[in-house]
Amino acid sequence: MSNLEHDDPIAGNAWSCDAIETVIVPRARDLGGFSVRRALPSAAKQMVGPFIFFDQMGPAEFLLGQGIDIRPHPHIGLSTVTYLFDGSLMHRDSLGVVKEITPGAVNVMTAGRGIVHSERSAPHARATSSHLFGIQTWAALPSTHEESAPDFSHCAEEDLPRITGEGKRVRLIMGSLYGETSPVSFPWDVFYAEAVLAPGAVLPLDPTHDERAVYVVSGAIDVAGDVFEAGRLLIFRPGDRISILATSHARLMLLGGEPMDGPRHIWWNFVSSRKDRIEQAKAEWRAGKFDTVPGEDEFIPLPD
Repeated sequence: MSNLEHDDPIAGNAWSCDAIETVIVPRARDLGGFSVRRALPSAAKQMVGPFIFFDQMGPAEFLLGQGIDIRPHPHIGLSTVTYLFDGSLMHRDSLGVVKEITPGAVNVMTAGRGIVHSERSAPHARATSSHLFGIQTWAALPSTHEESAPDFSHCAEEDLPRITGEGKRVRLIMGSLYGETSPVSFPWDVFYAEAVLAPGAVLPLDPTHDERAVYVVSGAIDVAGDVFEAGRLLIFRPGDRISILATSHARLMLLGGEPMDGPRHIWWNFVSSRKDRIEQAKAEWRAGKFDTVPGEDEFIPLPD
């Protein structure tokens, strides 16, 4: 694993603690028999690179006949990035795309000027007891792409770069990291990866991007002598090389990129660099002007 050397800083050196800007403890939200833990946006930090929304979905268990039913709803100005550890989800959108996502693959739906989608458990998943566990993030589009045509792409597990060795297994979802580049396209300098570490493994995170974060999905890690357990988003300051020591079997999400080209406004499912554009999207959804999802006859109304 020649791209993952960890010569400096040494885990346990207290000076490295200064590299942590803040630690975010996600807040839990109930979506109706199914809970999520939302780390971004938070009062402490709105974005890390382009990532403006970060939800841990589950882990959840569903009995026979049960599942996820997220009715059609709209988005503008962002890309949704869905990545699962367990279970499956059926994606349907107003482009006519119908695609099931399974563990290790990635769905990227680019809203641009506007898209509508639903996320539900597939019939085969409801035919028995099932599970769901994963991460959904939203990446804000650069201002030059906010009004682009909506799009959807799926990348299979076997097509995502995998870097292994020394007790570490990294799957690169977006961007470039550890000498590899993902085939998933995004119009901004970004990185996003899953890392699975054996106890005692050390994972470096170089200062190649100004904004970097690590989310502890499971297990525990040590950064310069401080231990962080599952359900923590660590935001790092720019400029320092970080070493992450796994104190148990650990699963992490690595994310970040360059700072966005200006501030972003977020309201419900809408993200934009312009407040008036969000108001326009509200009015259009209320008036039924978004495209519909073929095969769906429900929708989520605009919040009060």
